[in-house]
Amino acid sequence: MKVHLILLMLLIATEKIHSSRYRRSADPLAYKNYLTKANAILERVPLIDGHNDLPWTLRNYAKNQVGILNITDLTNVEPWASSPSSHTDVIRLRQGKVGAQFWAAYVGCTTQYKDAVTRTWEQIDVVHRLVNANPDTFEFVTSAQGIEDAFRRGKIGSLIGVEGGHSIDSSLSVLRMMYDMGVRYMTLTHACPTPWADNSQLDNAGGVPVSNGLSAFGKIVVKEMNRLGMLLDLSHISRKTMKDALETSVAPVIFSHSSAYAVCNNTRNVPDDVLRLVAQKKGVVMVNFYSDFVTCGISKATIEDVANHMDHIRNVAGSDYIGIGADYNDVSKYPDLFSLLLSRGWTENELEKVAGLNLLRVFREAEAVRNQMAANGVKPFDDWIPQTDMPAESQPCNTGDYGNKTNPIVGNAAVRIQLSSFSFITLILYYVIPWFSLSPK
Repeated sequence: MKVHLILLMLLIATEKIHSSRYRRSADPLAYKNYLTKANAILERVPLIDGHNDLPWTLRNYAKNQVGILNITDLTNVEPWASSPSSHTDVIRLRQGKVGAQFWAAYVGCTTQYKDAVTRTWEQIDVVHRLVNANPDTFEFVTSAQGIEDAFRRGKIGSLIGVEGGHSIDSSLSVLRMMYDMGVRYMTLTHACPTPWADNSQLDNAGGVPVSNGLSAFGKIVVKEMNRLGMLLDLSHISRKTMKDALETSVAPVIFSHSSAYAVCNNTRNVPDDVLRLVAQKKGVVMVNFYSDFVTCGISKATIEDVANHMDHIRNVAGSDYIGIGADYNDVSKYPDLFSLLLSRGWTENELEKVAGLNLLRVFREAEAVRNQMAANGVKPFDDWIPQTDMPAESQPCNTGDYGNKTNPIVGNAAVRIQLSSFSFITLILYYVIPWFSLSPK
């Protein structure tokens, strides 16, 4: 009996050793070996981070005045030092061996139907000025080849992603102009639906779809992004929108900063059935480090928690479809994450793909689709969103499609006519009645 008990205890102890999240790193020599290999990987291939909100903190803390801001080290500069959303400066980027960075041009949903386009262009502008103000560190790039060229020159290739389809104000013309400004991905929604795409919060209990995924115009947005060679970012959108976008897009897609729903059941994350579809489409899920999407806010996320998400996506979809999209986390910790993954049995070849080769493959395929569409003579999609798709809250800022005289006066157009009639009557009351009151008795 004692022998059996001893054997059982030995088995339990062995299992604990093997199941420990980072047990092997407890050996200083083993940890040093993994970290050396991790650093070597990130010196061979560029680590491409899919999402960083530094431009948003520049707006909030410095009013976008990057010319007078030294971003070499912000660890002791307030309000950056104590901000939970500020973990980026040049020193930490270099410590993390970041090879390329997608900077998020983000403005809040409160700008929708108001000044979203203007505010987004300001954020695009601040990325350009940030890069120009730090030429020894950053190089602005707009292609997969540009990322690799900057990396060889020791620069951090800097790209722009627009975070939220509300930023184009339902205009394909604005989308094209943003591409010309250097934008290379657009997240189809943020925390609000657009008139043509549903966001992830609508998957929560009680959520009511607006477009039931992508509307007909939303699918045209996807096609125009394919034609431009702009990456589709499916973070923040609903499951139905994910599936519609995957079905509509010819090019592979990205999730710029999302994790695994099976590990943390936040609707911002990617469910297993969609992970499999991403693999079929040859896309990439760039794993998020933000606690709400990693531990569901139960505890502060650690690199072990992030690695759990990566392990799950690897098991479901494969390591060819994983990348890095940290969002708010400390960009200096990537070598530690990669050394942890090595300790869990990931190969160096797999981690080269996770670091950046997977994203480069997707980027090049999107460029190839663009080139093929151009060779096939595909012209820019010049559709306007139907006015009946525009919600009431888009009034009175939306003047509507008055150029199309065949449009019936229905829906929101009828509302505008009613408003015009009301305005006319108001003018009569304002000017005519006082005229009578001032006439001689």
